Amino acid sequence: MAGIEKGRILIRGGRVADPASRRAEPADILVEDGVIRAVGAWLPAPTDARVEDASGMLLHPGLVNAHTHGHGGLARGLADKWTLELLLAAAPWMGGGRSLADKKLSAQLCAAEMALKGVTAAYDLYAEAPLPTREGMDAAAEAYAEVGLRAVIAPMVADRTVWEAVPGLRDALPDSLRARAEAARPAPGEATLAAMADILKHWRWGAADIRPALAPTIPLHCADDFLCGCGRLATEYGAPVQSHVAESKLQALAGMQRYGRTLVQHLDALGLIGPRFSAAHGIWLTDDDFRVMAERGAAIAHNPGSNMRLGNGMFRLRRALDLGVTVGIGTDGVSSSDTSNMYEAMRAAFQLSAVQGPDPAGWVSAEEVWRAGTQGSARTLGFEDIGAIAPGMKADIVFLDLSHPNWMPLNGTMNQLVHTEDANALRHVMVGGRFIVRDRRLLTVDLAKLAREAEEARARLEALNAGKRDLFALLEPVVRSFCPAFARQPYAVRRYLCDAPA
Repeated sequence: MAGIEKGRILIRGGRVADPASRRAEPADILVEDGVIRAVGAWLPAPTDARVEDASGMLLHPGLVNAHTHGHGGLARGLADKWTLELLLAAAPWMGGGRSLADKKLSAQLCAAEMALKGVTAAYDLYAEAPLPTREGMDAAAEAYAEVGLRAVIAPMVADRTVWEAVPGLRDALPDSLRARAEAARPAPGEATLAAMADILKHWRWGAADIRPALAPTIPLHCADDFLCGCGRLATEYGAPVQSHVAESKLQALAGMQRYGRTLVQHLDALGLIGPRFSAAHGIWLTDDDFRVMAERGAAIAHNPGSNMRLGNGMFRLRRALDLGVTVGIGTDGVSSSDTSNMYEAMRAAFQLSAVQGPDPAGWVSAEEVWRAGTQGSARTLGFEDIGAIAPGMKADIVFLDLSHPNWMPLNGTMNQLVHTEDANALRHVMVGGRFIVRDRRLLTVDLAKLAREAEEARARLEALNAGKRDLFALLEPVVRSFCPAFARQPYAVRRYLCDAPA
């Protein structure tokens, strides 16, 4: 599990990625009890140190995934031309009928993929229905611990259905479908708050650097009393909070309709926006929303892959950074973005900034994207000691093979990390001084066993959830028609290409 590798390790002869240098310079790294103690050229080797040869390798800090969903691991590949609202409507089918073993397996599939693609810590908003359980969150934590990643695990909760959250959607359902659609509803708010308090009170994964958090899923899916209850629990237990805020234009419009103000303004009025709060996506935030986030010390988890995949629009990364907001980068869940590859997410973050205007002055740089995917994401998780290779930081280090074509030649480290690398040059991954990937092989769990278990679970859950899949097939045309029509209303910001003047 993630934690401490006792003893001293001298990582000798590699090149250490540094945003301040165009080309990574040779440097050694001295690790003691899982923490970096020194970085420099030709460090003396302590007599009791184990020497790891890193010649021909580029060393960079482990990537930090600011937003994902471990419950999506068993639902990979089910969606094609789906909006966010279709994904939400499909949730009972995609995640229904799972055993405790399924819940662990789903998270472990995601954690294993992340480890093999250079991610060493992740913020996981994990959903259970109809309410979160101590056993379920414990299973998700165990999945991460066995793979060897650090994590923040937040039960993703609500007390309203999507049919109640989207104005007019419930009434648009045929009478014959309305009761069936609403049968899959979350537990009452008080029961869910009590369940989360139980999870926080009995959390046992601190030694593995796996921390609990809270995730009221989408403000519109939560009554104000429920949101405030989440805030009280966060304060009582010192837990971070993450919510999907203004992910889609529909959410932004519905927030104005329900609250008479933006979602950020409403959450701020309820006292939720603060240093422990992060907004996932934030595509439809206004400049004033960004200013509130910056002033309160809150963060945004930018998920460019799923933003495009679900047709939600283009996040204004340049503007958020210019207004002082902490931004991390996430992959979102594999049921909505298909991959947990943070290298791809960083490249997409740059590209999405570039397609928003012809002047490079309005784009982000590779260095800014890199900092977002490492230090920015670490701050989003609430970790102060990961995201960089420097004395005092945890020894979470990725080793890339410079003989891979991605690095022929080594012209610009940050440029190639963001624009070129795709995890194919990855050789080793170390977390807290312990190798969890060596020579491209995951050492901590048996991938072949996971593959067998995943296929068995797929076949069983496919049969078990056939009725829910058939119900979604009846609901899909209503959602596919109603929600895009609702989103055609004007809003204060424009985040679609089709919104721009011709």
